[in-house]
Amino acid sequence: MTAPEAGGPPRLTRLTFHNPLSEARAATLVGRLSALSPATVLDLGCGWAELLLRVLAAVPDATGTGVDIDRDDLDRARRAAQSRNLADRAVFVEESAVGTRRGPADLVLCVGSSQALTDVRPPEHLPTALRALRELVTDDGRVLLGEGFWQRAPTAAELSGMWPGASADDHPDLGTLVDLAIEAGFRPEYVETATQEEWEEFESAYQADVEVWLARHPGHPLADATRERVDRHRSQWLHYRGVLGLAYLTLVPVVR
Repeated sequence: MTAPEAGGPPRLTRLTFHNPLSEARAATLVGRLSALSPATVLDLGCGWAELLLRVLAAVPDATGTGVDIDRDDLDRARRAAQSRNLADRAVFVEESAVGTRRGPADLVLCVGSSQALTDVRPPEHLPTALRALRELVTDDGRVLLGEGFWQRAPTAAELSGMWPGASADDHPDLGTLVDLAIEAGFRPEYVETATQEEWEEFESAYQADVEVWLARHPGHPLADATRERVDRHRSQWLHYRGVLGLAYLTLVPVVR
């Protein structure tokens, strides 16, 4: 649990994963990827590295490296590794993933963080990020990519309520996303997408701590700014609900 800032609400304690990922899907992914017995695992934009730690727990001889720029998330990852007796096999580094030399690894995790691999701004970053991932994985390894896509074309009204400057060009459709992975030197072993239930659990848990805190502390000095922030995020989510998807692509590098 991350300590509240200046008496404010706790931060993301209801989330196990920082993406719409259910326990059932996580177990399937970890089982599938650990069956390959990767010796090295690289998690880019790892956050608190829950998926990385589960893979390490499933592959006793594997070592892992998590890369992120968020110090609080990395501290949470280190505490989790220590509590699970994985600290001797997991290293967490606070640095940019742009041009990283941490690979090649047998398994590369990049879930919701492809933008961290390049200075090119989204959505044009995807080809560059995918090529970078190809360089960071061994020829007989795997990449697990979690990436946003449009489930259908968003309407103008929906876009107007999403993030500032939201555009229909911000994400590809699923077919285009898979095509971009192929063009970058991969074959798609599995193409899976987050369910509506996974999205709703994630988005609700993302704000649950803060919502409860606001209900209990309506007059707190931080309440007005906090309420504005969470109300804005909820409104954005309800505009992209059912429109924005997240793909989980298990990618096999094409031998060169």
